[in-house]
Amino acid sequence: MTTYDVVVIGGGAAGLFCAIEAGQRGRTVLVIERSDQVGKKVLISGGGRCNFTNRNAAPENYLSANPHFSRSALAGYTPLDFVALVEAHGIAYHEKELGQLFCDGSARQIVDLLLDECRQSGVHIEVNAEVTAAERVEGGGFALATRLGPVQCQSLVVASGGLSIPKMGATGFGYDLARRFGHTIVPTRAGLVPLTLGQDVLPHYAELRGIGVPVRVESHGAAFSNALLFTHRGLSGPAILQISNYWQPGEPLEVDLLPDADAAAWLAGQRRLQPAATLRTVLAERLPRRVAATLCDLAFDARPLRQYGDPELRAVAERLHHWTFRPIGTEGYRTAEVTLGGVNTNELSSSTMASRLAPGLYFIGEVVDVTGWLGGYNFQWAWASGYAAGRAV
Repeated sequence: MTTYDVVVIGGGAAGLFCAIEAGQRGRTVLVIERSDQVGKKVLISGGGRCNFTNRNAAPENYLSANPHFSRSALAGYTPLDFVALVEAHGIAYHEKELGQLFCDGSARQIVDLLLDECRQSGVHIEVNAEVTAAERVEGGGFALATRLGPVQCQSLVVASGGLSIPKMGATGFGYDLARRFGHTIVPTRAGLVPLTLGQDVLPHYAELRGIGVPVRVESHGAAFSNALLFTHRGLSGPAILQISNYWQPGEPLEVDLLPDADAAAWLAGQRRLQPAATLRTVLAERLPRRVAATLCDLAFDARPLRQYGDPELRAVAERLHHWTFRPIGTEGYRTAEVTLGGVNTNELSSSTMASRLAPGLYFIGEVVDVTGWLGGYNFQWAWASGYAAGRAV
């Protein structure tokens, strides 16, 4: 039987980072990854350029049944800490928007950084090496059944991720293992995911597929300003992905189509400047032409502006600021970037990510009930939670 101080289940961002920190502390570490390579989700992130952190990452950017749980780990390893590591490896990067940091080159640079740090820390990595069972050992530690054969360790770190993007190998293994050791799971659902519209509504927006619009979207007490993208299934784009973490089935979705304007004042001004212009023509000055046409077909008419009285213009403005969609669901884990819910944080130490129920057991990254906003926040949680556990194992 092979023995290590620490075994990390999962070779994603959180698992590798935990392994690095533990290895730097002189621990013998094995990372077990069930797929054929580590860092698969890192490689596809940020359009292939890896949005590796966000300068603004703070507890308020994360969802959890315990909103304060992430505070300790995020304070212990900050975005500036990871930026310093990126710079130490000579990786050029840039800020795209809203604090989002991307590699100038490719996401492969971040995976190479992690692998280089693993090599320097003496971390052993095995791919195609699924763990099939884990049991407590009398006197402390764990015995694992794996494709490699039996493995024993003093500390076991579960960094197996969530259910998002199953075609990349995502499974519910981490949740099953947590339950095996007495943990409860906060119900999971797809997060940062496109929303779908019903077949009774979708044809109305068929001509808009592929068109993006800057909007402000609200649901369930949350609001985000960014782009909305019309798709063949419904709605996507950064604003929709963000709000999907808050939207609940059956709830309406309010969209401000002119978030940076006072629509009533603007329309009144346009009526004075070009009274003969139709509403469709005027809206096309602020919105994509096909979007303006669709809105008029669905809710307005083609009269010249001079034929609109003040109450009518105010009603048009109100509709533009509060356009309502009623999604019927999401595209699910197939396209979701993250999984909401996970291992109940009330059963974990916020400073070390250690189980309060099973000594020597740790949970980090997406498998935990902590989910960040779109824009590098989930990577920062991976680094921070991995670091916290790596310092403790």
